Amino acid sequence: MAGLCEWIRIPSIGVDPAHHADVRRSADWLADALREDGWPEVAVWGDGPALPAVFACWPASDPDAPTVLVYGHHDVQPVDPVQRWEHPPFEPVISGDEIRGRGASDDKGQVAMHLLAVKAHLAATGQNAPSVTLKLFVEGEEESGSPHLRKLLEDHEAELGCDLVVFTDTALHDRDTPTVNTGQRGVLGAEITFEGGAGDVHSGRAGGAIPNPATALAKLVAALHDDDNRIRLEGFYDDVLEPSTKEREDYAALPFDERKWLQHNGGGAQATHGETGYSTLERIWVRPTAEVNGISSGYTGPGLKTIIPATATAKISFRLVPDQHPEKVAQQLSRFVAEHTPPGITARVALRGEGVPPYAISPDDPANAAVKQALELAFDQPVRFARAGGSGPAAVLQQRLGVPLVYLGATLPDDRVHAPNERVVVPLLLKGAEAAAHLWRMLAQAEIAKRLSR
Repeated sequence: MAGLCEWIRIPSIGVDPAHHADVRRSADWLADALREDGWPEVAVWGDGPALPAVFACWPASDPDAPTVLVYGHHDVQPVDPVQRWEHPPFEPVISGDEIRGRGASDDKGQVAMHLLAVKAHLAATGQNAPSVTLKLFVEGEEESGSPHLRKLLEDHEAELGCDLVVFTDTALHDRDTPTVNTGQRGVLGAEITFEGGAGDVHSGRAGGAIPNPATALAKLVAALHDDDNRIRLEGFYDDVLEPSTKEREDYAALPFDERKWLQHNGGGAQATHGETGYSTLERIWVRPTAEVNGISSGYTGPGLKTIIPATATAKISFRLVPDQHPEKVAQQLSRFVAEHTPPGITARVALRGEGVPPYAISPDDPANAAVKQALELAFDQPVRFARAGGSGPAAVLQQRLGVPLVYLGATLPDDRVHAPNERVVVPLLLKGAEAAAHLWRMLAQAEIAKRLSR
């Protein structure tokens, strides 16, 4: 994993324009590594508005073998607050069986895992080409919401054509419980602003006689959920697809320490909370949410300033599940805001982009079953199904390429991605590489290949 440490040293923070040259260096580093590994076709796509992405292709010897596209990303999150890092974030440290540094888990470690998997696959099979035609697509804007991904997919449709996508930006349930992820939630962000007047006014001279935007917005926020913590946007649940009985059984069978989860994943919250009738894992994997990310209004400095603020703003985000659509939820939100805007208040709803659609694949899909079997061979134990509560471009890839998408990752939920002291557990990456090596062989088998080509 020395190469991974070298790659981590490149601060490819895509959301920061000051580091865009580093994103290019990161793409060039990966391209050079792929060429050294023997990939016959390697390119850096960096001529358009998108930050540089890397594409590579290694054709199978059999021209009739399926084509599999592995997706990952090489851009990383900012490092703030930097003072909470135990070491410089771009000077990777090896500690026991961990590599620590920004990008070690999300997602450079998992991309490196697939490079290692190809080597292992060729060594195990004695072949000079993989059993399936392998394509690698590593974008440079995932941490920015993949704003140019659709354009990249459109511009490079011919190169990216495939029979299956393997998405490699996902985690196992825990170190001792390998799982196959079957989906991610979508996301839609919005900013709601209530305006009452041209400026703040003295609360003694006008209080009780004019509407208060902060109070009105607080009432709207309070009305988002009912007593069972269900979201009150009209029609919000009409398209929600329930998980299968098998999936819910697998979720219930997974080890889950609620107190430990609250401490490490719940930010130290004192209790779990959510929609009635669902477990904590179901709430974060397969149920939609509406969360207030921030509220601002009026005077928030030291002491007291007796005013009625002119404006109030709430930042809200929705996590969506199959088969919800961001554009439909945006329309539902606009109607909800209109219904909860009192006289004397002007409301504005500003969407933060077009949103990310949710995605899920059936556990019974043949390619998904192959991923499960490959992980069981690598980990030598039963593997269950799980989902991810976060969001990513899986649905965009699946819809644009028109083929199934499965998940194969080997990181952990507590790898501190997007936070100080990010790490990756090297033995798990090695197991993930072994699973991928098995998967390429299995996907070339006649029955699975036949189903993929339908």
